[in-house]
Amino acid sequence: MSASKRYIETQNKKPFLWIGDTAWELFHKLTREEADIYLSKRAQQGFTVVQAVILAENDGLRTPNAYGDLPLNNLSPEYPNEKYFEHVDYIINKAEELGLFIAMLPTWGDKVFSNRPGPGPVVFNELNSGIFGEFLGRRYREKPVIWVLGGDRNIENDEVMNIWRSMARGLSKGDNGNHLITYHPAGEASSSQWFQNEEWLDFNMYQSGHASRFMKVYKFAGDDYSKLPVKPFLEAEPAYEDIPVQFWNFIDWKNVKKVPDSILNADSLLIDRSHFKKGFFTDYDVRVHAYWNFLAGACGYTYGNNAVWQMFKKGAPYTIPCLTDWEEALGSPGAYDMQHVKKLFTLRPFSQIVPFQEFIRGENPEDSTHIRAARAQDNSFALVYLSTGQTADLNINLLKSKKLLFWWYDPRNGSRSKTKKVRPEVHRQFSPPSSEFGNDWILVFDRK
Repeated sequence: MSASKRYIETQNKKPFLWIGDTAWELFHKLTREEADIYLSKRAQQGFTVVQAVILAENDGLRTPNAYGDLPLNNLSPEYPNEKYFEHVDYIINKAEELGLFIAMLPTWGDKVFSNRPGPGPVVFNELNSGIFGEFLGRRYREKPVIWVLGGDRNIENDEVMNIWRSMARGLSKGDNGNHLITYHPAGEASSSQWFQNEEWLDFNMYQSGHASRFMKVYKFAGDDYSKLPVKPFLEAEPAYEDIPVQFWNFIDWKNVKKVPDSILNADSLLIDRSHFKKGFFTDYDVRVHAYWNFLAGACGYTYGNNAVWQMFKKGAPYTIPCLTDWEEALGSPGAYDMQHVKKLFTLRPFSQIVPFQEFIRGENPEDSTHIRAARAQDNSFALVYLSTGQTADLNINLLKSKKLLFWWYDPRNGSRSKTKKVRPEVHRQFSPPSSEFGNDWILVFDRK
């Protein structure tokens, strides 16, 4: 952790920018050749972290991986299957070769008791969770791993809390405290709600989820920013690109088919989008949530795509109907938008950013027109994100600079406008090159 406790850094004391991808079923569904394709593409696109689960969500204890291997013998966390973990080893080694970190969940949350039972089964208790954690910590002690407990579940009771505590202790014992640990909660929740004061929790994760467009992710960020002790935080599961908005309201979870046959083609791809009446999240949603998060103080952001997280293959079972298979989805616009996020926060270091909402003059609604602003701690630069290309009235005198420059950054393609001078007046309005829905822009200020 950084000295300020506001961001993560490498062993060389350099700020680490978490640009993540969601690949929950990576170990479970893909062959080694397919994993090579996936990891190479994400490394090429500028991602730095891949989130994946060892005991996977989609019946990961009873449905074998691509080579016919189950992760546990006799469904017992005390008896891991060596063949399964050799496949996990291969993927982690490939990620290391490509310069990627694996944010690795030991298990999906349905293998621990919760009020949202999944395929499960529930196999963990306080004793065997510690044993399993120690096994994993020891096995991956020298690997580029960040441990993520939980898995889309909140804490139901003290027994569940103690299971996760035991697993955290086991991981730390196995890897001699070599790796960071956090917790992935259910939608619209943060790990800080239960674990803020736990010594093993190095940084917070929240999941804003898939309930609406223009989710107020800055609210989650603001809550975690203000909590003590100070810990870094990041968005680990925002709305995925190409996933239906509030998908759970349009799927019959009790039916094996889940949706009518008529809306799918022979490859089980979705061909009638009208079934999902609230529409689909797009690359635009990816950008809005990313910049709202970062300018609210987050140290990272994880992108997701509906086909990629479940590694959906044509004709195979699906969890949520997909528009493409996983390999085609690797080239989705939102995935490429993330390299422009990375570019901006490399040009203007995210580690220096502090929220700067007082920069915005007048009313700032909490809807699609919400404006986020941030500045460098030394006022050397400031960033303003305009989600609909709206005009911003800014208190530019607060930058306390006699000579001020500004330019526009296009988050859709990473291009920038020519730099212009601006007089450091009390306030001034700025209008981006284009406006309306889908035309988001970042206004960048620099001291001359």
